[in-house]
Amino acid sequence: MKTTDAIVWFTPALRTLTAVLGAGSFGLGAFAVFATQNGTGAAALIVFGGVLLLLALLGSGVESLEFGGATLRMRAAAAERFALAEESERQGDVVTARELRAQARTLLDAAGPIAADYSAVRGSMGSGAPRTRALEGVVARARRLAHERSFEPAEVSRWLRHGTDEERITALAMMQASPELRDFEAVLAVIAHPRSPFEQYHAMRLASHMVEALDAEQARRLAEAVRAQRGIRFRRDSDRSRLREEILRKLRGRSREQ
Repeated sequence: MKTTDAIVWFTPALRTLTAVLGAGSFGLGAFAVFATQNGTGAAALIVFGGVLLLLALLGSGVESLEFGGATLRMRAAAAERFALAEESERQGDVVTARELRAQARTLLDAAGPIAADYSAVRGSMGSGAPRTRALEGVVARARRLAHERSFEPAEVSRWLRHGTDEERITALAMMQASPELRDFEAVLAVIAHPRSPFEQYHAMRLASHMVEALDAEQARRLAEAVRAQRGIRFRRDSDRSRLREEILRKLRGRSREQ
């Protein structure tokens, strides 16, 4: 939602109504956390109310609010875990509650500095070396976060399989840093059907790290997928072309050792 659109339709009366609805939804969600067993529903109310309150507060100053984007989705997942932690604690499972809260805080840490920054760089800079360097900086931060915090492998895999562009690149970077997070099938799908050259490069870079851990069938499928990557946009002197040759060389070397 751009600023010019907000000026046209976001009137003071509508802004007030949005604030009332947001406060009501947030309050009802907070009450539901303690009064019901429906943690998912409570979390959804809290997140929805928070979004409405933010919209009412910023009004026409809102530059971009991505309702379906990575940041909101990660924060919704964090809200759900906070709600589930409250339920676990009420039931006497203090250990699970502590783990859920740690997961929620980790998701919030990932949402702001990584996914949103990746989107901002891609949206504000034209293609070229400066943008690539800026994007690499965001990816490096995702790798550091994977080292510093604990993530659920299933959650990271879901980002790569079904997520937004921001979630997918975050997942690839985290898998590069943490072997326990890796998902061969998801990585192979990104190599074969990337959303951008940058994403494909990092999927291939990850695949290069995974070669030694693959079984024979996985190695064969990776070789087929990598060999299929060629054409005008996949030049011989490109970084992806070099990675392609590196992966195939590692796979041949592994075959000889076996």
